[in-house]
Amino acid sequence: MTSSTCRRCNDDQEGHDEQPVKRFRVFQFDFDARVHVLKRDIPDDCHERVRGLHQQNREKIERGLLFEFGELAAEQKRQNFIDLGPKPISILAFHNRFLEQIHVAFVMGAYYPALTGACALGERVLNHLVLTLREEFKSTPGYEEVSKHKAFSNWALAIKTLAAWDVLLPDVVAEFGKLYDLRNKAIHFNPETDRNDRALALDAIKNLKAIVGNQFCAIGSQPWFITDVPGECYIKKDWEERPFIRKVYLPNCTPVGPRHSVESVLMTWTIKDDNAYEDRKLTDEEFCTLRLAARAEQLAEHERVFGKPTTRNDHATER
Repeated sequence: MTSSTCRRCNDDQEGHDEQPVKRFRVFQFDFDARVHVLKRDIPDDCHERVRGLHQQNREKIERGLLFEFGELAAEQKRQNFIDLGPKPISILAFHNRFLEQIHVAFVMGAYYPALTGACALGERVLNHLVLTLREEFKSTPGYEEVSKHKAFSNWALAIKTLAAWDVLLPDVVAEFGKLYDLRNKAIHFNPETDRNDRALALDAIKNLKAIVGNQFCAIGSQPWFITDVPGECYIKKDWEERPFIRKVYLPNCTPVGPRHSVESVLMTWTIKDDNAYEDRKLTDEEFCTLRLAARAEQLAEHERVFGKPTTRNDHATER
């Protein structure tokens, strides 16, 4: 598992973050993509050095799994880890710590605890969202139904309310519905659970990860994201004041101008943005245009100093 945080350097301008030219960029997130290395087959035409590096990475991950989960039933644990698939790239919110615990339980073969944990975490996410956001929706028709509750076990009410507030995406509403059905199978007595706890747990975790990957993703095509700068994710200007974005997403973001640079990405992102920007509003499209131009300039300067990076075609030529 990898998580990312952010700090800024050389940013000493008074009121710099309030400049309208800036956008919030997502820098704090959590993910685990090790399974891709275990599943990926390297093409035969790859350079020998590339194949060797891939094999080294795979062996390192397999040693890490043995260290993390133990040698007993190691093959089954490895298969459990693979079947779970990657953990979605998500911002740091209500789910990260417990989702990791659910992953560990499944890999270790504790399928029923993983199943019930996934269902319980789904309910916790609904509760966190309603309780965090409801004061922002006092004027809405559905507010009275949720205004006095300290907790919610009624999934239908929580889902309906969050959908009415335009918080939950349609696909997420559907995934919550599937997870609720699995919850009923898991919590209420059902003899079949004794025989298919692993399959039920895997389905529940995948439903939960679909919820996390869609509602709390750190990069993607969600309607609140600017998607025109490859590899970078920014919040659209007209979404910044929406309660869900302001309270859940923005704490994971840093406001940056189009000419900011990333000085380091080793666990903590170090951001430099001491540029003097004009005090004017930019559309999201104008921000993207300026950002792409700045990245091109930064790449050209990097290549001037360090030279161009070696490509796969260069390796093929060497061979």
